[in-house]
Amino acid sequence: MVLMVCVPVQAWRWYSKDTGDLYPAPPDIQEPTIPPYEEKVGEPVHIRRARLQYQSRKRGMLENGLLLSSFAHRFLPTMTDTQLAMYDRLINLPSNDWEIYYWATGVRETPQEFDNEVMSKLKDFVQNSERENRTIQPNLH
Repeated sequence: MVLMVCVPVQAWRWYSKDTGDLYPAPPDIQEPTIPPYEEKVGEPVHIRRARLQYQSRKRGMLENGLLLSSFAHRFLPTMTDTQLAMYDRLINLPSNDWEIYYWATGVRETPQEFDNEVMSKLKDFVQNSERENRTIQPNLH
């Protein structure tokens, strides 16, 4: 008889120490739902910038937290309303942060709906041609 030991990796995935495989969660555990993206119509621009700066920092994965918070700190103050809307959609529509990371770093091709001037600016920023130290998030204020 083989006993399989599983440990939770995320609320909806289980990892088997024996085989190294990922399995769906047991039926008594529900996968969390992500609410659909809703554009904030009529949001004052200073509130929108502050919200996007905060959301850029709190990503759930350190790589994007560092990348997006540094990008937002530099570019949000000068973005137009159209660019702010593009950035808002970019960081709030994909359900998986790894997608954003792979698109920005060029590992995967950016889908057409996100391939715009803000994504181009983010890709250039990721190249870090000036070799800036981006190992900590910038201050919020």
